[in-house]
Amino acid sequence: MSDTIQTLREDVSGSPLYSEHLAPVPAEDRTWNLWNLASIWIGMAVCIPTYILASYMIKSGLSWQSALIIIGLANLIITIPMVLNGHAGVKYGVPFPVLGRASFGTKGIHIASLLRAIVACGWFGVQTWIGGLAFYAIWNAITGSEASLGLDFGKFVGFGVFWMINLHFIWYGTEHIKWLESFAAPILVLMGLLLIFWGSSEGGGFGTVLKQGKQLENPTAVLSDNSGILEVRLTPLKHNDSTYKADEFQVSFPGISGEPVVLDWTPLNSETAVVSLPKAETDIEAIQSGAQTVDVQFRKRTGANYLNSSIVNLTLPLQNSSDDGSALWGYLLWLTAMVGFWATMSLSIADITRYARTQKEQVIGQFLGLPGTMMLYSFVGIFVTFAAIANFPDILIAADAPWDPVSLLARFESPIVVVISQIFMIIATLSTNIAANVIAPANAFANIFPQKIDFRRGGFITAIIGILIAPWWLLDEISGILIFVSGLLGPVLGILLCDYFIIRKKELNLTALYQTDGEYAYKSGFNPAAIIALTIGILLALVGYWIPALSFLYNLSWFTGFLISFVLYYVFQRKILK
Repeated sequence: MSDTIQTLREDVSGSPLYSEHLAPVPAEDRTWNLWNLASIWIGMAVCIPTYILASYMIKSGLSWQSALIIIGLANLIITIPMVLNGHAGVKYGVPFPVLGRASFGTKGIHIASLLRAIVACGWFGVQTWIGGLAFYAIWNAITGSEASLGLDFGKFVGFGVFWMINLHFIWYGTEHIKWLESFAAPILVLMGLLLIFWGSSEGGGFGTVLKQGKQLENPTAVLSDNSGILEVRLTPLKHNDSTYKADEFQVSFPGISGEPVVLDWTPLNSETAVVSLPKAETDIEAIQSGAQTVDVQFRKRTGANYLNSSIVNLTLPLQNSSDDGSALWGYLLWLTAMVGFWATMSLSIADITRYARTQKEQVIGQFLGLPGTMMLYSFVGIFVTFAAIANFPDILIAADAPWDPVSLLARFESPIVVVISQIFMIIATLSTNIAANVIAPANAFANIFPQKIDFRRGGFITAIIGILIAPWWLLDEISGILIFVSGLLGPVLGILLCDYFIIRKKELNLTALYQTDGEYAYKSGFNPAAIIALTIGILLALVGYWIPALSFLYNLSWFTGFLISFVLYYVFQRKILK
């Protein structure tokens, strides 16, 4: 089978499925080389969500080494289908919505492509909100204003400014996007190395920082029931010399009178690291039922004032709770979530590889750009946050560690340092947003009405939806979204790869992809084999969300959805072709 670049041999320009933007990219217009393909992945992978990925795992109790291994393994796994699905983009020069017509049908592909587009619109909104926060930090640094912890007008102004910058690159198209990614890649790699250098120099050395940061793996306080006596075990952060960063702590709990009981501020030392709540004053039933919590706060004296930690709410562990049998399931759950991080791009990678010159360049470029960059910047996030807990005196507990780099960089007192560092953040977020969250949905929307919607209009639709989804409320739900998304998109990828490599053995009728009555039109434009396989794959992947006995299917949603739909599509499609 030849992998030679294929071209249209018939005139299909009059077809309603054809437009100049969706047409195959001819060989002479393939301008993306190995460096461009690697740099686009560097530009996409270097983003704030990548920076904070490990934090979710470390906060759940995993070591930073385990978090980094899971991230690296997940990205090696997802790069394999990424390069496989990118093969058709190079060979036929078509974007994902056109390629998907072969497996889903000329109309059925709208289900898969719009599913991918909606997810991208959500990410577009989240990334645009994050980029807007960088502008907000710059404004505060220049004017000397105090940053607000909640939503305020200034944050929405920053969101609007960054949104308009994204529109600029949407307007000028893919060549400007290629320029942006190639320009940003070396800057972003340099930024990561500079952050590691800062963390090492300010945190007492490379090894000291990593040793100090292991504290973040432990909960700040734990509530336990010792034969009816409730105990609070305290583990706030310590200095390098093993002394506590906080000076005092305060515990409050529900009292038997119905009013909360607040204990006096108590000096923190090794003897007070475990506190027993007075049984005669404590409403134990309210705590055991989960109706009320025990609250702990720490503070540090600075002259005549105090630096206060956030309040930690403690509940008792649920009895007979299950973690799916062992810690292994926890690792697999996180692995699924990390695979889901780029699940969208594994579907639509042909949108980018259609501009590549050779298969070799797309394969090497993607393997060079994706797994290594994800591990590097996840480590940057880990290391710099570890350094911050040693360098900033007001970080008294693990919950207050500044995993978000925008918040971290805003802590620096020099306005020049803040402005320059936030500009780096803006470049990183912009390069990710345009490449990962604009190209695919723009093509998907253009594919609905090829004669009326081009790339530019599709990109504008994406940007508008990115506002409507209210991203300022989505950021903290990112891990749950990743798991849910991976369950939806694994089946789509399974169908695409089965169709292209197993059923059609990499041979497509390029002309028929643009014909309303060709071999990919099927009945009414929908391939029943793909629709049924997709539906069953999604349902079986997500059924464990509602049925605890099948929770393993949900925990491994990307893998289960992929495999189920892959096999079912093969069986159904073989019967249809016969």
